[in-house]
Amino acid sequence: MSENTKNDTKEEVVDSELPLDKNVRLMSPARMVVRRFFRSKLSIVGLIMVVGLFIFSFLGPLVYTQWGEIELDESGKTEYSVTETTYTVDGREYTVRQTTEKSLKDNFLAPPSSEHILGTDNEGYDIFVRLMYGGRISLIVSFIAVFLITILGVIMGGIAGFFGGVIDNIIMRACDILICLPGIPILLIISTILDASEIDAKYRIYLLMIYLTFISWPGTARLVRGQILSLREQEYMVAAEAMGYSTGRKIFKHLVPNVMPQLIVSMSLSLGSMILYEATLSYLNLGVKAPYAAWGTMINIISTNQDILQNHLNVWVPAGVCIVIAVLGFNFIGDGLRDALDPKARR
Repeated sequence: MSENTKNDTKEEVVDSELPLDKNVRLMSPARMVVRRFFRSKLSIVGLIMVVGLFIFSFLGPLVYTQWGEIELDESGKTEYSVTETTYTVDGREYTVRQTTEKSLKDNFLAPPSSEHILGTDNEGYDIFVRLMYGGRISLIVSFIAVFLITILGVIMGGIAGFFGGVIDNIIMRACDILICLPGIPILLIISTILDASEIDAKYRIYLLMIYLTFISWPGTARLVRGQILSLREQEYMVAAEAMGYSTGRKIFKHLVPNVMPQLIVSMSLSLGSMILYEATLSYLNLGVKAPYAAWGTMINIISTNQDILQNHLNVWVPAGVCIVIAVLGFNFIGDGLRDALDPKARR
């Protein structure tokens, strides 16, 4: 082989490698997480479930404006009752018939129709409309509670994990006390106090969720504390200490961001649990009061009326289906985020 042929071969190899170098792109960590998340079919299904519920709850009432949340259907039929009274006068009997007209104020327990997509409940409210407004309450309350729980947990857990010693013992013992508090009995007491104070039924659920936030943050605090205990000995924290960074900067600028993957997964999973908690409170008549709607309140009807449980599935089944969809959706998203944020995952 000649020398010119060798040079040509080398040039071809170099030329074939140039396009490969130009097409190589470094993928950012955020893009890798998104890519892993959307590769999971369950994650996509969960995202569709949650987005669908948000669209249904918040945009639905803007489109379906035929009925309001607390608007009764007063188009019930008129009912007539006939009362007969017999009198005897001078040995002769006289019968007096009295007809009473009674207008039914509500079109209650109406079957699904073009006027009421899912029918009406035992009070005459449109079930489809109340399903949308009930979703607003359940989703908003859950997000507010989880957000507040995360904020408190990050602050308290970050302080406990970074300083350790006496401060750590005080915060952890406070967590132990809050975890030991009986949730339902205290909620019953608070609900009784709210009933006596005549607070608007629309806002009492938010006050109860504040209490739930107060007793639920220890779980997040323990998670953050455990992560920070292992992270504070890393090399970058030694460098931050040598550079004289303030305590707040070291905790919230260097330590907490490294705990965010675990926090995001914990928050997404907690949303499903919080929706169940809110539905349980409303079912036990501790949450949203009539005439306002919540998914748990709509299911509460079957606890006092066996006829609705057996013969009117359209009254309570839709609310139960919405709760199941919400909980499953958030759990699917949480599982997808856990897999996507796992640093050991290669694909």
